[in-house]
Amino acid sequence: MLTKQRATQQDYDKVLQIWEKSAQATHHFLSCEDFNFYKAIIPQHLDSVDLLLWYDEINLVGFSGVSENELVMLFLDPDFIGKGYGSKVLRYLIENTGIKKIDVNTQNEQAKQFYLSHGFRVASEDAVDGFGKPYPITHLIRID
Repeated sequence: MLTKQRATQQDYDKVLQIWEKSAQATHHFLSCEDFNFYKAIIPQHLDSVDLLLWYDEINLVGFSGVSENELVMLFLDPDFIGKGYGSKVLRYLIENTGIKKIDVNTQNEQAKQFYLSHGFRVASEDAVDGFGKPYPITHLIRID
């Protein structure tokens, strides 16, 4: 059974560990330098989102961060990817937080397809990310 817990600053190390493992498994397109850049700035953004930790029994499966009606971050431990946990988390967030927007790295085709399969549609694309780095971003929206 999947359960959630609101994250506190004491959980930030766990969140960063999940992010690092997940990004290493799914963001092969990142240069080593940019991987380290994002790893350094992630903690600066955790206070600005509604940050939830997701557990299956006692195992930390992943985390999500929502700001207003946007899913800002959803990362799973690679050991739990492809086992339905992401779908359960996303369904919960759609039904309970009203998320309507998600930005996804265009080069992370697996994530993009995941969101498209859950009712999101491409609204627009940018050639660079929000930091001006050469990683295209696909802006997704959900219309009920």
